[in-house]
Amino acid sequence: MAKPHVVVIGSGIGGLTAAVALHRRGWQVTVLERAASLEPVGAAIGLAPNSQRALDVIGLGDRIRALAAWQGDGGMRKPDGRWLARTDSAAATERFGGPIVLVHRATLIDVLAAELPASAVRTGAAAELVDPGTAGGARAVVATPAGNIEADLVVGADGINSAVRSLLFPAHPGPSYAGFTTWRVVVPAPGKPFAPHETWGRGALWGTQPLKDGRIYAYAAAVAPAGARADDEKAELRRRFGGWHDPIPGIIAAVEPDRILRNDVHHLIDPLPAFHRGRTVLVGDCAHAMAPTLGQGGNQAIEDGIVLAHHAAPDGDLAAVLAAYSADRVPRTGGIVRKAAQVTRLMRLTSPPAVALRNTLMSAVSRFGPGLVLRTFDGIADWRPPEHTYAAGTRNTPMSQR
Repeated sequence: MAKPHVVVIGSGIGGLTAAVALHRRGWQVTVLERAASLEPVGAAIGLAPNSQRALDVIGLGDRIRALAAWQGDGGMRKPDGRWLARTDSAAATERFGGPIVLVHRATLIDVLAAELPASAVRTGAAAELVDPGTAGGARAVVATPAGNIEADLVVGADGINSAVRSLLFPAHPGPSYAGFTTWRVVVPAPGKPFAPHETWGRGALWGTQPLKDGRIYAYAAAVAPAGARADDEKAELRRRFGGWHDPIPGIIAAVEPDRILRNDVHHLIDPLPAFHRGRTVLVGDCAHAMAPTLGQGGNQAIEDGIVLAHHAAPDGDLAAVLAAYSADRVPRTGGIVRKAAQVTRLMRLTSPPAVALRNTLMSAVSRFGPGLVLRTFDGIADWRPPEHTYAAGTRNTPMSQR
């Protein structure tokens, strides 16, 4: 009997995780990517214990952990360098089953893509969902330059401005501006060692984290009008953050101007009613784009792919499969979108009295120990995936079973 065919539109983290998990589950998989290569847009991603456990389910968790930089002690600072709060990796491991690890997005994409048959991924292949299909009837139809493809299942993984989402839910208002812009860079490590940190100022923040290969991943965010851009983004970083504590000025000095990524942040603060319609399902940012203030966007996309495959037995009732997926994912991701928006409001504070009060509260909470700081991630980082392992022949034991 022929395997059922799933077409994944988009080859980001969520799309490839879903593709690998469904391939493991027994589906014939085709991934269609508009870009000419799988090189991702972005720099690095922090993988929390929840997404590491999800990757364990498909046998990739230990491989990613081996390639990632383990995050040790660090914390939150003020622009003058004073610490607002300290983080403790041992406490995080005890509370959530592991620390956050940092990996370059290209590394994660390469590991995921390598798990698929060579013929499964088609780059330079623009795809348009023509018909979402009917769960109990007509197959979905995806148009490509090479002709239409009929699919038993379509996974929309085409990002925050998803055309698939717009076709499924045309009345939904779509993403809205979260009120701030971001910069991301990867640079050589500075000469002096430093503790990983996130530094909060007035309507702005800066984060500096190590990668395993010795380079540094740095990111910044600031309140700004939507669409605003500088003629020289390096000069803009120097203007906004050049007076902040070390190693921030040195990192800005080391940045190559043409390697700075700047993006406004949008989120789906208005939740979708479901993540599916007909034979088509959504994963990742097109389903639940969120502000990066909790670092959970890519983590939730990974969860999506694993949970979808958990429900999607190749011979299952597709209507029940997709309804179960939506029932699992809509409430969870909606809650995290809202929580990330709450943290965003704290980051966006600009009035000196409000910033002073925020900093005082952060310091007070930190003095009671790391448990209170880590409580922000209760119900997020402690998530455990379905325990069935889809990786054929793997002997890895998922973190959820350790």
